[in-house]
Amino acid sequence: MITARAAATFEPVGRSVATARAFVRDTLQGWGFADVVDDAVVLTSELVTNAVVHAGTAAEVCCLRYPSAVRVEVADRYPEREVPLQDVAHPTGSTDREGGRGLILCAALAGRWGVEYTATHKQVWFQLELPERPAGTRSAGPALPLAALPLADARVRVAVVQVDSDGAITGWNDDARALFGHPADQVVGKPLGDLTAWPQTPGTGFGLAEALRLSRWEGSYGIRGADGKILSVYGSHLRVRDSSGEPSTVCLLVPEEERAVLQSPSRTPAQDPSPADRGKSADPFEVFIGSPAPDDLDGLLQRTVERARDMLDGDAAYLLLATDDETELEVRASTGLPSARQRFARVPVEAGTGRYGSARMPAVHEDLTVAPGAVPLLAGTGMRSVVTVPLKVEGRLTGSLGVAAETPGRYSNEEALRLQFAADRIALAVESARLTELERLRRGSLSFLVEASDLLAGTLERDQTLALMAQMTVPTLASWCAVYTIAEQSEPELAFVLHEDEDRIDGLKALLARISPPPSDPTPGARPWTAPGEAAQSLALRATLRSVSLTDAARPAGPGIAQATAQAVGGETVVLPLVARNRVIGMLTLGKPADERFRQEILELAEDLSRRAALALDNARLYSERTAISQSLQRSLLPPELPTVPGVEVEVIYQAAGEGNEVGGDFYDLFPIREGCWGFAIGDVCGTGPEAAAVTGLARHALRLLAREGFGGPAVLERLNAAILDEGSRSRFLTLLYGELWPQEDGGALLKVVCAGHPLPLRLRQDGTVEPAAEPQPLLGVIDDLELVEQSVTLDPGDVLLCVTDGVTERREGGRMLGDDGLAEVLAQSTGLTAGAVAARVQRAVERFAAEPPSDDMAILAMRVPEEPVPAAEQRPL
Repeated sequence: MITARAAATFEPVGRSVATARAFVRDTLQGWGFADVVDDAVVLTSELVTNAVVHAGTAAEVCCLRYPSAVRVEVADRYPEREVPLQDVAHPTGSTDREGGRGLILCAALAGRWGVEYTATHKQVWFQLELPERPAGTRSAGPALPLAALPLADARVRVAVVQVDSDGAITGWNDDARALFGHPADQVVGKPLGDLTAWPQTPGTGFGLAEALRLSRWEGSYGIRGADGKILSVYGSHLRVRDSSGEPSTVCLLVPEEERAVLQSPSRTPAQDPSPADRGKSADPFEVFIGSPAPDDLDGLLQRTVERARDMLDGDAAYLLLATDDETELEVRASTGLPSARQRFARVPVEAGTGRYGSARMPAVHEDLTVAPGAVPLLAGTGMRSVVTVPLKVEGRLTGSLGVAAETPGRYSNEEALRLQFAADRIALAVESARLTELERLRRGSLSFLVEASDLLAGTLERDQTLALMAQMTVPTLASWCAVYTIAEQSEPELAFVLHEDEDRIDGLKALLARISPPPSDPTPGARPWTAPGEAAQSLALRATLRSVSLTDAARPAGPGIAQATAQAVGGETVVLPLVARNRVIGMLTLGKPADERFRQEILELAEDLSRRAALALDNARLYSERTAISQSLQRSLLPPELPTVPGVEVEVIYQAAGEGNEVGGDFYDLFPIREGCWGFAIGDVCGTGPEAAAVTGLARHALRLLAREGFGGPAVLERLNAAILDEGSRSRFLTLLYGELWPQEDGGALLKVVCAGHPLPLRLRQDGTVEPAAEPQPLLGVIDDLELVEQSVTLDPGDVLLCVTDGVTERREGGRMLGDDGLAEVLAQSTGLTAGAVAARVQRAVERFAAEPPSDDMAILAMRVPEEPVPAAEQRPL
């Protein structure tokens, strides 16, 4: 028979969970059922969370009072969402899951429970039996079997210790002497702290002296015995005053394993509880820690804040972890706070002066409106009162745990002590999980940096380096990235933009083009940059106002580009300087979408990456500059263009060995000397690279100058030989074929050539005959007194003169070499071809002779007298 009924409806918002807990707590306490309040509140919290968070509907909570039981019903309006009853029937391994957790708790804590469906509602209910109360007692626990009773010594001893307001011992009974071995006359008058092994390091946390000033509290700590060993005790402490008003504290102490003697909750823990009874453990901190695996940091932290909120009946809770240098705290888990306040927001450890200005000490703020800014994380959230305690391991600050409420004056020192004890119990587990995660992150970071270094080292091209920088950061480190470059004596320039959503790249690029670049500060590390987010929000606001002013027919459907861009860049944005060789060469900008922040480890990894990327970008810049200079100088060593020779076809093919080289040790030239006479040359300097190219430039310019001064072929080469020898250690051997070309009116051509150590020129006649067109003579750059002679060759119409460097004749594959005979064979098959076709055929023969690409410079000069003279206007300039 129902003797009383109370019901309320709660909206589908996160704060409704705390309101529903308060409703159930007040209702049951008003009915006088304090024994089942805790279980009812825990179960209501889980079921309402399922309704308003997971089902997303309003929750209807109804409390029913029976003569011997209390029934609580929680209904939602989402009957299609099935309850995972299989997880309740087989709970092993499922306690870490969010779905079905409330039903597992129902099975563990409630005497009866069930699920009912209607066409519009789904209702989960549980029933808690009221404990029997024998006459003459205020409360009593249920009868337990002998095996379930807690163990104790043959005689239970309760040490009674009285401490004055200064913390000195004034009373010490016989049981205290029996338990700890200290006679009363040896301890009376001494500070209790001399015997106490307190969980927190004295002077750095919530100390014993502060705890003794509380009106009442219970908890575990250690007492050092006469033998020097520490005995773990459980104590119940009550602060009293005598007739004169002098305060003191009475401490009742028992061994930790006998804590049930003093513990306030009526339920006493069984020695080996069954699975159904484990949720009823009298140790609130075992329930507080929850079930995530020790290395599941995120699960452990989220479960911790939820249990902290439930334990102190708060509206919100948060947990922050300290950075390695203990100067900042980073939000890692929260409940009941806006999303913008959640993960990876950072606050300083030392927020201000005074006792509550440091996260290293417990703090209770009864009303945040009296001290605005005291807890920056809660600004603008509607929270009025908050209690925070530090997490410490071996005296080192590792984090901070806070619980907040919307009403003022909710928390006092007693709640701070309860929360501090809970924080002490979980601090080591949290730190262990944090270190495990940090080690995993660092190993991944090292692999990431090694791979990034390899990729950056694999290119010396500027644009490709910029693209690699962005692609390595998105989406691994950030959701979007922008790279600014700074040339000497110039302003920053937006060089590359990348977003994880390709459709948003153009919008992001347009947004960044509208705002000024970030300042080029060389200070290492990431610094915040708010301009992109502010600009995006401004654009979105203007777009919204324009949309409101439009008619329904003209208003665009769905979110516009401005709103999408604001959502994409509305989170935290940081700038890292790109510093190379003590100069800022650019900035790497990383951004997150709305309401997201960077975690400290990611920023440290980005800083390492920025240093490597800056050096790679600067190397690419230097390489590009030097390549441009080199190519400009090399191009100056080649003829700008070949002149047109009346009555003669001329074709040149030139290929320098080595990557990035346009000029090597081989060279060619064709230039007018005087009216009706042209000079031509093809040579090969010993070696390759810049040194050979320097002699190339000397030879080409000297040939032109000397020939135009009227010197004949032998005189030109003899003076060039002297110039090469004058270079001293920079001189190189030089083979050179130099000649003068005199086109004849009858259609032929007269050539006067000097072949100084160079491969002999070959003459191809119309009948396919191939023969050398000169005799070999000594090469240049070896001896001082050089005597050379000039030889004359006449080309008839249809004849071809082929001049090559040894890169053609010495083309090798294994032990085979193309040689002079192979070249003559290729030329013999070129009868009737134009000069360009002859040169191309020789080049193909060289390339096909071996599988490997040519490793030596190569120059091919082909001159052909057509069968019929070609008018000058039809000659093709080369």
